[in-house]
Amino acid sequence: MAFIRCDFFSEVLTVSTSMTVILPEETSRQIGMKNNRNDGKVPTLYLLHGFSDDHTIWTRRTSIERYAAKYGIAVVMPQVDHSFYTDMEYGKKFWTFVSEELPKVARSFFPLSDQREDNFVAGLSMGGYGAFKWALRKPEMFAAAASLSGVLDMVTHVEKAAEKNDPIGEALFHVFSKKRVGGTEDDLFYLLEQLQQRENKLPGLFQACGTEDFLWTENQTFYRYCKEQDIPIHATFSTGDHEWGYWDKKIQEVLGWLPLK
Repeated sequence: MAFIRCDFFSEVLTVSTSMTVILPEETSRQIGMKNNRNDGKVPTLYLLHGFSDDHTIWTRRTSIERYAAKYGIAVVMPQVDHSFYTDMEYGKKFWTFVSEELPKVARSFFPLSDQREDNFVAGLSMGGYGAFKWALRKPEMFAAAASLSGVLDMVTHVEKAAEKNDPIGEALFHVFSKKRVGGTEDDLFYLLEQLQQRENKLPGLFQACGTEDFLWTENQTFYRYCKEQDIPIHATFSTGDHEWGYWDKKIQEVLGWLPLK
């Protein structure tokens, strides 16, 4: 695998930013690694970070480079600060950056496929919310999406955060201010409802959360909603907390689950 830190200027953010990119490489003599690379454009996983992290965190806390190698898949990991993958009320337009500019920029630099069946998105915590929001707002772009310990009930999350004087509450104020979240495109339940009404083709959904995680209740609410509405979702709930040992295991399951050609 090729490991690249890519620094570039974002027209949307009007500032230089960074992404970490892993690209598949066909090798036969690298000890301890099985690398695959198909001819043509490369299937891509956009892998999103959590609230306290940045674009380097997945490569620092997990073996994502080693896990992705055998699948012949590229991994693109952007930097989005505390934005919750949203065009912030008091801040920058990170939703527009991630959902529109990032894929175009990444594909201009690297041989990444633009076909729906070759594109996937996953993330943890704040990034789990971002992954599902991206896939549900742009279902024509992704074949599958995965949330690991995701913030999936944003309405409840914002309400609880408003009661606390902590970094997450402060960040959510800058993201949403006093704007209503329920019934908007920042509400995952609303997005699912709209897709069902329009009969859009849903991406495959993968959800994982540990039973000791502080986001367990939110995840159960989301899962129950999907089951009640007959929305297909692959869910795995097991012992685990909001920590990297759990996510390191689950990202391997996600890679094995992806509908790669």
